[in-house]
Parts: sequence; structure tokens; C-alpha cells
Amino acid sequence: MNRRMPLIAGNWKMHKTGSQAVEAAHELKSRIASAQNVEVMVAPTFTALFQVAQILKGSNIAVGGQNLHWEHQGAYTGEISAEMLTDAGCSHVIIGHSERRQYFGETDETVNKKIKAALNSHLIPFFCIGESESERESGNTFSVLDKQVRDGLNGFTFDGQANLVVAYEPVWAIGTGKTASREQAQEAHQFIRGLLENLFGKAFASAVRILYGGSVKPDNVKALMEMPDVDGALVGGASLDPETFSKLVFLITNCSNFKDDNPCQSF
Repeated sequence: MNRRMPLIAGNWKMHKTGSQAVEAAHELKSRIASAQNVEVMVAPTFTALFQVAQILKGSNIAVGGQNLHWEHQGAYTGEISAEMLTDAGCSHVIIGHSERRQYFGETDETVNKKIKAALNSHLIPFFCIGESESERESGNTFSVLDKQVRDGLNGFTFDGQANLVVAYEPVWAIGTGKTASREQAQEAHQFIRGLLENLFGKAFASAVRILYGGSVKPDNVKALMEMPDVDGALVGGASLDPETFSKLVFLITNCSNFKDDNPCQSF
């Protein structure tokens, strides 16, 4: 099995004021200081990015933005550029989250522009894809994922570094309490990895990490991480509490593909 370092990311969405984010960052930093063989990222609100990045600087926790605009600068009221994110201390950025697609008109074409802007500024994109409940029920899951990947990564070239993360988020499982079974998750992740291999080659497909997102919690992460193509998680609600999120971090550390096919260890 390819030794892909497991990755867990916390998307704080529109939660936490600056002071609340600072408090959470301090606590999380302390709780997971000893975590090894795992990468961790948190994505606070824009107004808290710089404060949180200062606290986490030099720690084992990276900071990411929740969105960005594809232009370098301009008359785009309310938007934020890749350069602004890097200046605030970000190394990653979430792009194409289902809530951005659902509520704010994000399309595969704008996702593609944003991924290119992120890569040009040396930000690592979390490229989010996933089907709705109706699309799954009608048997269109794979065709939806195929289009999102092809259009979202149009023009992308693999330069020898896996500077991209894919997050599979079944829309019907985000914030609903529903979670894809581990078999459903593996099936989708395996399809995505196969598609990436067809598009960009085996080296890239073997190296890129594909995360699962959709009501990930301590009681279901073990089963998900046992799947060979699940490399970590993009976590929403459960990332808001440092105690719960730190538990997820250590569970993923103890139950990861990085450990040479070892079964999950208890936590």
C-alpha cells in the first residue's frame, strides 16, 4: 500500500468570533502537541485567520482559508485573494465545498479557476466534490464525480508533487447526521483514485490524499479509516470542540493507511 500520510482538517465554517477562535486554537494546540504521523489543518473564519495563524505558527497544525477568489486583486467586494490568505498565514484553502456550490453559485468552472489561483500562490487546495441525495438515489454518483473532477481539474498538470487534496463529501451527509457507510465511502474514493490515475497518471493517483467529509465523528471515523482509499477526514461540526477534534486526530493517527496495513489500534 502507498504510504500516504493521513490528514484531518477542521472546517469551522461560520462559527467562532476572533476571541473564541483564539481560545480554541490554544486548546487544540496543547491537546495534540504529541500527535505524530498525521497532518492537521483548521480553517477558521476570515476574520480570525491571522490571529489563529499566529498562535499555531511553529506547531503541528496548519491553517487554511474556507474560500478564495481567482483574481489577484480588483473590484470584488467581499472577496479574498490567495495572496491575502498566504499573508494571513494560510498554507491551505478549501475550494468547492458543497455549501459554496449550493448557496453561493459555485460551479465546476469557478472551482477550476480557484484551484489554479491557489496553486499559483503555493496554497494547497482541498478540492471538494460530492453528489446530492437525489443524484445518488438515481444512480448518478459516478457520473457526477466524473464531471466534477474533470471540469474542476481541467488544465491541471502533475509536477511530481501531490500538491492537491481531494475531499469526497456526499452532500446528503453534510450536517445531516447521516454518514456514508465505509463501503460507500471506499467505493467512491476508489472510483476517484482510478479517475485521477486515468487523467494524471499512477504516480499522482497513488500519492494524492482523498479525504472523506460528512458527519465525521469519533464513533464512525475508525470504520472509515480502515478503508484502503480513505486517507483522512474533512470535519465540520465535530471540529468546533477542541476535545472532540483532538480525539479524532489521535484516532486517525492510530488507525491510518500510513502504518503499513496495520489494523486500527484502540484509543
